[in-house]
Amino acid sequence: MKCFKAYDVRGKIPDELNEEIAYYIGRAYARFLRGTVPILRLRFAASVNLGQSPMRVIVGRDNRLTSESLAKALSDGLIDSGADVFDIGICGTEEVYFATFSEKMDGGIMITASHNPADYNGMKFVREYAKPISGDSGLNIIRDIAKGVERYSVERYGVKGKVYPLDIKEKYIKEKYIEHLLGYVDRNILKPYKIVVNAGNGCAGIIIDMLERHLPFSFVKINHEPDGTFPNDVPNPLLPENRGATINAIKDHNADIGIAWDGDFDRCFLFDEKGNFIEGYYIVGLLASAMLTKHPQSKIIHDPRLTWNTIDIVKRAGGIPVQSKTGHAFIKERMRAENAVYGGEMSAHHYFRDFAFCDSGMIPWLMVTELMSEAGKSLSELVGERLSLFPVSGEINRRLKNPQTVIKFIGDKYKKDAVLVDYTDGLSMEFSDWRFNLRCSNTEPVVRLNVEAKGSKQLMSKKTEELLNILDKFKGDEK
Repeated sequence: MKCFKAYDVRGKIPDELNEEIAYYIGRAYARFLRGTVPILRLRFAASVNLGQSPMRVIVGRDNRLTSESLAKALSDGLIDSGADVFDIGICGTEEVYFATFSEKMDGGIMITASHNPADYNGMKFVREYAKPISGDSGLNIIRDIAKGVERYSVERYGVKGKVYPLDIKEKYIKEKYIEHLLGYVDRNILKPYKIVVNAGNGCAGIIIDMLERHLPFSFVKINHEPDGTFPNDVPNPLLPENRGATINAIKDHNADIGIAWDGDFDRCFLFDEKGNFIEGYYIVGLLASAMLTKHPQSKIIHDPRLTWNTIDIVKRAGGIPVQSKTGHAFIKERMRAENAVYGGEMSAHHYFRDFAFCDSGMIPWLMVTELMSEAGKSLSELVGERLSLFPVSGEINRRLKNPQTVIKFIGDKYKKDAVLVDYTDGLSMEFSDWRFNLRCSNTEPVVRLNVEAKGSKQLMSKKTEELLNILDKFKGDEK
């Protein structure tokens, strides 16, 4: 099953992922969960047969054209294996996380391909308390079980589960989710900002409409209605070519801030009042500072790609910076181990302890508007100094046949001048006034480069060009 990746399921429809495969995955997930679900969650008598105890699983989906049929097939597999399914309909990935932990469910599955092309779809999995399931924590086991179900067509589980697609329950969970989001800000101090919101015709618009009546903001809504055909291109604000609509709307409406989301809105991307795209790295620093104001001396988790700005802010605020390997499963695991109050990745994933250590694309922009209101500053003013102190290259990808060979070559070339070498995730090398991280992608033969410097954009640009020249030479050698 080629659709199983390092952290989730993703594949092209119908060759790599289809309804039949979704059914097998439902069967496999239920069998996997039956072996891991906490004893306290099982409704049992003293002599209970654990195999007969019903499990409860949240199922949600994005608005892609294939998501409803995949969710139906997945649910059929779950109930045929004895699990009860609570279908919460069209939603964001974080709503599945929230429903799983707030309703004390045994697991949750989100049907989504996030920012992938329209002819793709996928699934994200969690277990109890919204703990992630990735390759090293059960996803590979689910894959292997699914292959067995496909090959041997095992008999149905003795007691079928049920599906509860109750609109009342769905609305109830959404209302609880909205209430939870609002708990991260003091609404009394929020100013009546004009905010451009670009849902990219994904699922974020539904939640913005629900939040709107609770907030003093005036929203300029673009690409707002969910539309699985994605008439304005697939929502992926990381691509510069996909930012124009948000930037233009900010300028046309003289807005105070702009926000754009990917399809399942587990990431949000911020633009200042001038229409400038703000790298997620600097938002990590902002949120870390805000969380430490509310939770002094707490631990903050960050990834190794870009670090200096975050470490500087956290230490100045009296917090403890802790580095983790890149990727949501690693970040969440480290946050739980450290009981960290917040974790952030430069890729615009933001994790919160009170959100079951999960990532949210709604909490960050709410907190940023609170920071703007409290400080009486624009977003450009809040991050301007940090952009100057620690200029960055942004993540640059190069497709190579042998990424590890290139990384070793660069490590050998620069090690004599490095003051710190770290292999937490790929190769990180620090020098007196600049640093870089070079790592392999988990899913394709590319290397990802990030460079930052202290107080010199010119130095950052020079070193970025220097490293890219090396990468491009290897690329030429391997054609």
